[in-house]
Order: sequence, then C-alpha cells, then structure tokens
Amino acid sequence: MSLFSPGCDVQNFSNADLRETPLYKTVESFFTDIHAPGSGQVTDAADLTVMPGGRWAAFTGTVFLSMARAPLTRICVLDLEKAELQSRAPAFGNDRLPKYSPDGGALAFLSDRSEGGVYQLFLADALGQSPVAMPALEGVIESLSWSPDGAQILLGIAGFGADIAGAQGGATTVKKTGELPTWSPSVDIGDADNLWRTAYAFDVRSQRYRRLTPKGVNIWEAAWLNDHEIIAVASNSHSEGSWYESRLVSIDFDTGALREVYKPKYQLGLPVASADGKHIAVIEALCSDRLIVCGEVRLIHSVTGEVQALDTLGVDVTQLIWRDNGTLAYVGHRGLETVLGEVDIASNTASESWSSLEHTFGAWYPSVALVPQGGVLAVSEGYAIPPEIAKISDGRYQRLRSLASLRSADPKFNEARIEPFSWRGRDGLLLEGWLVKPPGLGPFPLVMDIHGGPVWACRNRWQGRLRGAKVLADHGVASLYPNPRGSSGRGTQFAGLVRGDMGGADTGDYLSAMDALVERGIADPDRLGVTGISYGGFISAWLITQDKRFAAAVPISPVTNWYSQHRTSQIPYFDALFLDGKPSAAQGLFYNRSPAMFADRVKCPVLQLTGALDQNTPPTQALEFHRSLLEHGVRSVLATYPCSGHGIRGFPEVIDATTRYVGWFLHHFERTQED
Repeated sequence: MSLFSPGCDVQNFSNADLRETPLYKTVESFFTDIHAPGSGQVTDAADLTVMPGGRWAAFTGTVFLSMARAPLTRICVLDLEKAELQSRAPAFGNDRLPKYSPDGGALAFLSDRSEGGVYQLFLADALGQSPVAMPALEGVIESLSWSPDGAQILLGIAGFGADIAGAQGGATTVKKTGELPTWSPSVDIGDADNLWRTAYAFDVRSQRYRRLTPKGVNIWEAAWLNDHEIIAVASNSHSEGSWYESRLVSIDFDTGALREVYKPKYQLGLPVASADGKHIAVIEALCSDRLIVCGEVRLIHSVTGEVQALDTLGVDVTQLIWRDNGTLAYVGHRGLETVLGEVDIASNTASESWSSLEHTFGAWYPSVALVPQGGVLAVSEGYAIPPEIAKISDGRYQRLRSLASLRSADPKFNEARIEPFSWRGRDGLLLEGWLVKPPGLGPFPLVMDIHGGPVWACRNRWQGRLRGAKVLADHGVASLYPNPRGSSGRGTQFAGLVRGDMGGADTGDYLSAMDALVERGIADPDRLGVTGISYGGFISAWLITQDKRFAAAVPISPVTNWYSQHRTSQIPYFDALFLDGKPSAAQGLFYNRSPAMFADRVKCPVLQLTGALDQNTPPTQALEFHRSLLEHGVRSVLATYPCSGHGIRGFPEVIDATTRYVGWFLHHFERTQED
C-alpha cells in the first residue's frame, strides 16, 4: 500500500498552521473519536478513592468540550453496586484529587475554580454535592490526605513559581499576578520564599491552617504518622534537582521537632504509615524523575528506626497501601506484567493475588484504590481497551464501568494488535518491549518509540496515550516500544545498568532490537524511524549520530548537549548522577554523549518538537541540535510550542504535534520506497 497521503508533503511542516491539511484532519478525527468532545462524556479517569463503607467511589474524570482547547477535569462519583456514574461539573475551572474522610461523610478535593491554575481546598458531602471553598492559602495545593481521626487534612503546598516535575510538564507552577508593568524583568536570585514546598494541617472544625514545615526544609511528599506527627520526603533545598538527595523525616507539629527517619542510597517516594503508627513503608528506587518511583519496599519501625527490605516476589513496586496494621498491599510491574500482591509484615511473606499482560493500571506507573470489603479498584486499560473502572478481587477481574466513547468501543475501530516482543542485546541480555503491528504479513515500515527516564518502562497502554500509534498503523506502519537496560520492572540492578552510561550499552539494545525486527521479517530495513520524548528524545537524537540505518527521526523534548543541559535545566543533579561525571571535565561523557557534538554524522532528515516553557529539557536543547544539523547540510525542522512544557501534552498542541511527526515519517518512508 502507498503510505503517502495528500497533505503529508514535507514542505507543509515548514508551516506553522497545518489545520487545513488532510493529515491534520485525520489525526483530529482520531482524538475526536476517542474523547467525544461536546458530548459531556467522561472518557478518562484518575485519582480513584473508595468510600470507607464501600458503596461509592470517587475519581477525577476528564471531559472534552472541544478538541480546540484543553479538557476539563471534574469530580465523578460511581455507585459500585449499580455501576452508575455521576459527574459534578463546576461552573468553570477544574476539580481534582477527591479524598473521602475516614467516616465516609465528607469528600475533600482540590479546585482552581476560584483562580485558574491555583488549586485550593474544597469540602463536599459524600456524593460530591454542595461543595464549599475553604479559606485560601498562599500557593498552589498539590496534595491532600485526611488524618486518621478525620479532624484534620494534611496539605502539600507549592509556592507560586515553584518547579514542577517533568512528569507534570517540567515547567513551574502558576505565578502570582502582580502589579508590575508587563515590561518588568523576571529576576532569579537562586532562592526565594515562593519557590519552596511546605506542609500545612487544616483543622476541619475551626477551618484554620497550621504550617508544619520548619524554614529551610522542602517537603516533596507527606503522609500522616499519627494525629500529631507526619512523615515526609524532604530536602534542604527547593530546587527540583535537590529531590534526588531527599531523605525521609518525621515532623511533630506539637513540638516542631524534626527527626531523620531514613537516609536512602537512591531515591524515595510514596511513604505510608500503618494505622497504629508503628510502621512506615516507603519505596526506594533508582529514579530519573520525581513522582515516577518504582522499586523496592523498605519497612521502618517508627520508634526504633529499624529498616527491613520486604519481599515482593520480584515485583518493582509503584504503590503501597496498608490494608490493616499487619498487611501491606502493593501494586507494581514485573517485566511486562502488572501485578497485585500483599505482604504479611510479621513473617515478611508475600502473596500474589493477580497479574496480567492484557491490562495495566494508572498513569505513569500502576496504582489502585483498596476496597474495604476486599480487593482493589483500578482505572484499567490496554492498547485496544479504553479506560475502564474495574474491580479485582480473589483473582477475578470485573469491569464495572467502561469510559469508552461510542466510536472507540467499536471492535472495528482499531485493526492493529499489540504483542510482547523480546530480543537479545549485543551482550546476550534478554530484553523486552511491546510491538504494535498493522494488519498484514510485513515487513512493515517501523517507528521505534523510546520511553523517557531512562528509568521508566513501556506498558500495554491504551492507544489514546500513544498518540500516533493508531494513525501510523492505519497507514501500514508498525511501532516498537522497547524496554532496554535501565528500564524499571526488572529490579534495581537492571535499572542501574544505565547509570553512568546513558547512551552507552543501551544504544546497542535499541539497534539490536532493529536487527531482530528485520531478521524476523517484521520491519523493512529501508524504512526505519525513531522517536521518543525526554530521554527518548535524547536517544533518538543520539542514535542517528551513531548509525545510518534510519530513514527519519523525530526527537521530542530532547537533550542534545549535556554541558548546556546541566547549566539550564531544573534538574542538573540528574545528568551528573546518570553520566557519573562533572561538566567541568575537559573530556568525558558530557561531551562524548552529546548528539549536538556529532551532528556532522547525521544523514537522515530530522524533525524536533519542543515546548517553550520546558524547564526539564529546555527548548534550547532542540535549538542547538537544529542549528548544528543545518550547519552540516542535514534536512532539519524545529517546531516550538509557545504554551507547552515538557513533552507537549496539552490540546490542541497534541493534535498538531502528532500530525507533524506522523506526517514526517510517512513522507520520508514514501520517499525511501520511491528511491
């Protein structure tokens, strides 16, 4: 079949406006089909919480009014007995992160309905009705949790203009509107009160706040230890990079005393305490990004400080929940499987209750909500399975409510299929990933889409999260989502294989995957493309300096010069950690692994996509590579989205970006075929 579609001509990608091209309309139609704009339908979900009585569940639902604007988020309530869904739409603004009180009588949530982007605390009844705004705090509320007795709510606050993680868009929180003229400069002194993250306790009865965090301590995550003490992942600096050296502390807010509970070798996330306050569980892992934590479980005795590693049967854990004082439930992934299990902490004995290749849960990593009567609730999905609310209990999977649109629920909507794919690295290491194949026998043109991190993993995700996979498959193009060394899901040692060697041995993993696909008759060796976001952007830029097999490349939010990345990114500690070096060194990996330094080796055409607000991999990274390529006569196009941060995630930008990179591959695969 011919790949080329009218409107895919490469000359179009020099234009800022593609909205009238046939390919843009095709891509827009795909997103329209799965999100049903204007229908009022909830087509995605996050932040599941279950009422203590077990009758109702609440979550953050996503609703598109139009594909020309960002979707709205609102509090939704699901009757778990009748599977009936109710949506609570604010008059304007967005609601998120519902949490039931311990007695089930109230629902707390966050909303920016008072001022766009400035989330504050609201309280409603158990069904999310009659919401009332609580007194506003100075800053943006990012998290909330009820105290065990229900008298207080713990809040995590980010100051106006504080860094936000790459997982959230890699920019900054909203900045407070001031009275200065528009020409006034922004001033950076390296430190200011508004850049810190703090913890507050909100007294529900008096509606008063109390700051819990001492000066000079930055709180990234916090949880209740008991009614007067919290545990927190904390650092001595507000900068995003300081998170990598955080420690676990406890803070007694009656006395103000801060105590170090645990100093890890790697990074920490998602601390939770047992109801009796005797034990603290936390995940320790080698991490690339804050909020993307997947690894081993540490159990800490809150009084003695004794630390124990818990056995999770080879699962890299992504969430911990205490079912009772002696049982710790967990979810995570092992290889390509999503797994549920529990640990009896007295005997350190784990039991696995469910695992699947077909379904996975959650956004960046698997997450669930406990059902009081047993089992868990999850937002579940697969490549051909739109998001659905499911209950898993006693090893049985039960779909309660599908969020599929009418079009995406049609079995004929997607004819491609996804399947596990494994191969051997150049040193014989077994590697895995996911392969999306269009109908037919092949060999197919193929795009390798590389995940970020590098410590992250591709899972069996819904096609709506894979942007161009369906559109490419509809044009006869296959997609590979590889998990090379350094990926999560196979233990800390496997993840650590990339530390100090980014773009080293994992380079061979990507190329050996291409070799295997060609050898098995799946991929056409003359029509191979490569793309990826963040670390995937770096690797897709790096690979084309190391190997000439690729017909086209589309790095998205890439790193292309580790020297300037270190000096301009919000996470300079990351590259120093993962390159195991210093940018001041005259020779070393900061130079030898920078694609911009080797642009003269590139032979294939390159399209780069970047967000102007990105503080994680600043847009100047793509600009450096673009100008280096042009200097050496390589066909290069750079598209910079002025309102986007890391990864280009907002709408309608996603439609435009998808159009550009799908069209780039289709055009250059077609030209290769003609040549």
